Amino acid sequence: MGKIEILGLIAASLTTAAFIPQVYKAWRYKSTKDISIVMYLILLIGLFLWIIYGIYHRSIPILFTNIITSLLVILMIGLKIKHK
Repeated sequence: MGKIEILGLIAASLTTAAFIPQVYKAWRYKSTKDISIVMYLILLIGLFLWIIYGIYHRSIPILFTNIITSLLVILMIGLKIKHK
């Protein structure tokens, strides 16, 4: 893995990690009233497109972080539906 791929992996990991506190807070307090499900659905579509892009370019940082972020977004959408 080259230096630029490592940089990409670090950058992508940080942007993915940014979702963890929100998911944790929604899960812990069982409240998603201020969360926009439309925003998360749009984000999920974008993440899916990034995954396709990552497959095409065979980019581990793009694939890894967008798959992880997609799982976090799916979890958040599930929490939003559950705690409506």
